[in-house]
Amino acid sequence: MKAPHVLVLGGTTEARRLAEALTGTPWRVTTSLAGRVAAPRALPGAVRVGGFGGTEGLAAWLRTHRVAALVDATHPFAATMSFHAAEAAAATGVPLLALRRPGWARTPGDDWHDAASLDEAASLLPALGTRVFLTTGRTGLAAFTGHPGLWFLVRAVDPPEPPLPTRTEVLLDRGPFTLEGERALLARHQVDVLVTKDSGGAATAPKLTAAREAGIPVVVVRRPPVPRGVPEAADPTGALEWLAGLAGPARSQDLHRSPTVTPLITQL
Repeated sequence: MKAPHVLVLGGTTEARRLAEALTGTPWRVTTSLAGRVAAPRALPGAVRVGGFGGTEGLAAWLRTHRVAALVDATHPFAATMSFHAAEAAAATGVPLLALRRPGWARTPGDDWHDAASLDEAASLLPALGTRVFLTTGRTGLAAFTGHPGLWFLVRAVDPPEPPLPTRTEVLLDRGPFTLEGERALLARHQVDVLVTKDSGGAATAPKLTAAREAGIPVVVVRRPPVPRGVPEAADPTGALEWLAGLAGPARSQDLHRSPTVTPLITQL
């Protein structure tokens, strides 16, 4: 019997961990990347790069490649792709799971200011500080160009897309980041306000701790809406359990017995 095919819409740590865990299991995995990062890390299984051409294109790909399960493990702010996945899954009858890491939670001492968008985040800055550590990614920075009196440190994996604020220093770096490193960065650049998206996860969370310790306010851009009615898993272990339920009794036993998957399954 041919191995069932799972398509993982990736670009996140969770997507990578899921693809790694599925190696050696009854599932044949393809990870799809949007292509926004110039040099993505190598992934196990098949990899495709680029868009599908909207909902219809994704649905056609699912049919052509006989996909048996679809996992949306895109970035929490990739809202358009999540809606395309939900619509394509509904059109083709392919089971869909959303693998979404939990958002960050406030802790005592945090000085957080919520924003619904990058534009709203920019509007809050003049009242909070003058030296801004901007960690919202390489796109959408035009929202911050209307504040010439502010200085920005922009950290991104690849060079940010223009236009940029007039007074900007770009730092190209890729997480995970350490608490010690974030403390040093805030002090070295005399940062007095941080802007971030609520992407969740541990790789970039140390900046929040460093900001709390330094008494620095944080503008947190809230996550966009997601499709309703789509089952969710908070981590790759939950995704593996969902796939095991789809695989049928025999394949489910093989999935749980795989040496690659067992360490994740036993964490439940």
